[in-house]
Amino acid sequence: MTEGLRIYYDGDCPFCSAYMRMLNLRDAVGTVDLIDARSDDPRLRGIVAAGFDLDEGIVVDHGGRLLHGAEAMQLLSVLSRKGGILRAIMRSPRRAALAYPVLKAGRRLSLMALRRGRLR
Repeated sequence: MTEGLRIYYDGDCPFCSAYMRMLNLRDAVGTVDLIDARSDDPRLRGIVAAGFDLDEGIVVDHGGRLLHGAEAMQLLSVLSRKGGILRAIMRSPRRAALAYPVLKAGRRLSLMALRRGRLR
């Protein structure tokens, strides 16, 4: 079993939240700490200070290594034991890089439809 994960994601995004629930990471990595980017969690300041824009994608802290966007999703797909077709697509770095912009656009459209603003 490897070290745990910290996942910084948009808790107001229905797709993001559903994907986090669907992943079965605890069996693979142990502790999984989900941090809602819309919360006032002080750890978010470190992510922003490191130059990551959470409105542009999730951030995964895996043993001190920070991954953003497609790279983060690709790692989660590799570590997960569940996830169906999305997992199969995102396991490949190349496919993840191609698919991630589409997923990001879907997130933005769903947030607009739900009248939820961008992250601060």
